[in-house]
Amino acid sequence: MTEKEVLKYRNDFPIFSQSNVAYLDNAATAQRPVQVINAVNDFYETRNANPLRGLYKLGVDATEAYEGARERVRRFLNAPCAADIVFTRNATESINLVAYSYGLNFIKPGQEIVVTIAEHHSNILPWQMVARQTGATLKYLECDKTGAYSDEALEAAITDKTALVAMAQISNVFGRENPIKKVAALAHKHGAVLLADAAQSAPHVKIDVCDLDVDFLAFSGHKLMAPMGIGVLYGKSELLEKMPPFLSGGEMIEYVTREGATYAELPHKFEAGTVNAGGACGLAAAIDYIESVGFENIAERENHLAQIALSGLKELKDVNIIGSENPAEHCGIITFTVNGVHPHDISAILDADGVAIRAGHHCAQPLMKYLGTPSTARASFFFYNTEEEARRFVESVSELRRKMGLSLIHI
Repeated sequence: MTEKEVLKYRNDFPIFSQSNVAYLDNAATAQRPVQVINAVNDFYETRNANPLRGLYKLGVDATEAYEGARERVRRFLNAPCAADIVFTRNATESINLVAYSYGLNFIKPGQEIVVTIAEHHSNILPWQMVARQTGATLKYLECDKTGAYSDEALEAAITDKTALVAMAQISNVFGRENPIKKVAALAHKHGAVLLADAAQSAPHVKIDVCDLDVDFLAFSGHKLMAPMGIGVLYGKSELLEKMPPFLSGGEMIEYVTREGATYAELPHKFEAGTVNAGGACGLAAAIDYIESVGFENIAERENHLAQIALSGLKELKDVNIIGSENPAEHCGIITFTVNGVHPHDISAILDADGVAIRAGHHCAQPLMKYLGTPSTARASFFFYNTEEEARRFVESVSELRRKMGLSLIHI
């Protein structure tokens, strides 16, 4: 992807015409193109009614738009059928749905839940809860300094005692892609199920749930340029069918009596209350947009920008890179520390220079403790970032210690 092509894409994003800030916090949330904004507006301007309820034309139009978005997600993931796609608020809610509905009902005392040390808190806390309430044991899989997991470590952690494995497809700290297909096969060999957290991967790599053979997969729309407040849970039909509803209320029932209820068919038994139809339409538009850019182009662009950033940072002696030295193993995520400078100060100084990055523990405190640092700084690139922004980031980092009254040594 050339700089000229990047600049053409940037014209689709209203925020870039209003600010010269180098937005490098894409791992937290992406910016929205006008096509997504228009799709949300179009729903509310032309088809706004409560989906799945009214039999009048506007209500039918709203339902068709909502279910059309579900079908678009199905194609995006190559899921077997649309009923396997449950809309949620975000990946966090999707993972909690599995924890409460599957974990509490099918994980038994003495069994083990395996998570990695690098998981986002959203993929740790629900499993801590399940372990406490079921009597299962929570087991942590530890990585090497680049974020990689050896075959030996995987085989030692996943055993006949394992009931469920929860793993991010891409780490939000290392940026490394994990071997989800291999882990799924290993889990199934031992009779366990696998939940893949695709919050970081959905915007960056093509996902095929049938090829990966994952049992559950969760992602948030906002990280791939959709509106905030819409997320997805994919689940294999045979698992979703036997799971009880996560929430109860309107639309997730077929019939209610004084004594109980008959639940709706999949996926609606997991979608209680009024749905986020506008957000679903925005998600469908975001998928259209990201596929028009192409995942190969996105990977090539992110690797190029990561190469610029990493090569520049490596020339600074007091900068420590977290993870691999190979730009292709970062998926655009560069996590780092600077000797003598707190990550919050790094973020504040870069912000004054017009560079927006993340600072803190990145909702990965067990990993931070494992790495021996309480917090780090993180720059995360997307296809719409420019070479100038990558170089501005490096230049700003190079000035950090001087601005703090220290010195930054170039190698």
